[in-house]
Amino acid sequence: MNESNLHLYSLAVILSFSLLMIVLERIVPYDRQKLFRRGFWTDLILYGILQSYVLGLLITAFIQWADSTSGLSRLRLVSDWPIWAQFLLFFVTHDLYIYVFHRLQHTHVLLWRTHEAHHSVADVDWVAGSRSHSIEILINQTIEFAPIVLLGAAPEVAILKATVDAVWGMWIHSNVGVRTGVLQYVINGPEMHRWHHAKDLAASSKNFATKLAIWDWIFRTAYLPKGAKPKAYGLSGSFPENYFLQHAYAFRPLRRRPKTT
Repeated sequence: MNESNLHLYSLAVILSFSLLMIVLERIVPYDRQKLFRRGFWTDLILYGILQSYVLGLLITAFIQWADSTSGLSRLRLVSDWPIWAQFLLFFVTHDLYIYVFHRLQHTHVLLWRTHEAHHSVADVDWVAGSRSHSIEILINQTIEFAPIVLLGAAPEVAILKATVDAVWGMWIHSNVGVRTGVLQYVINGPEMHRWHHAKDLAASSKNFATKLAIWDWIFRTAYLPKGAKPKAYGLSGSFPENYFLQHAYAFRPLRRRPKTT
């Protein structure tokens, strides 16, 4: 299969999964929420489509520059590996990186500034995951896709990885009332990730994993109480609703700690 056809298949999968999430959220919702909740169009159009497209161009241009400068891809370090092995390498290593970086974002104030927009959605659904500050996307996706190119992986690997990212992001944020049983100890889903977006104090700083839930269980940050549901989602206090103000809000002055005597 050539690269252009794979791009078309990727788009078809993403669009089909989007429609599936809309249907499932109506049929078997986790919480009763509106389809077109507040901020829906901002998240879908400005974050999910326009921002993704523009940042994708910037990241691609940077990686191409880095490759032309370094020539690393010509070493073909993983080029002879099977496609499935190349994909598995980048899938697992990047997922572990995301767990670590995500956890740091909840620990350090400056990194939190690049992440709090993602937590500002009060009605978490399939499109809520697209709301992420552009700085966060630039960091994470550069670290994700640069090694794929620089280590000489097949072009199909990047397309497959981007498709899985999009589908999984919709899935873990979806408002679908699903229970996956023992699979939740390995594969992340909405039943666990919705707790990460909860205001509940007990769920604070828990469930940082994106695709592989094993990181949370290994590093003891898992939270999945039986028979309970989050009381509310989002941030405490006000947060801008406008896309551009949401970005600018990350650069507001830091509060100085009061002096102690």
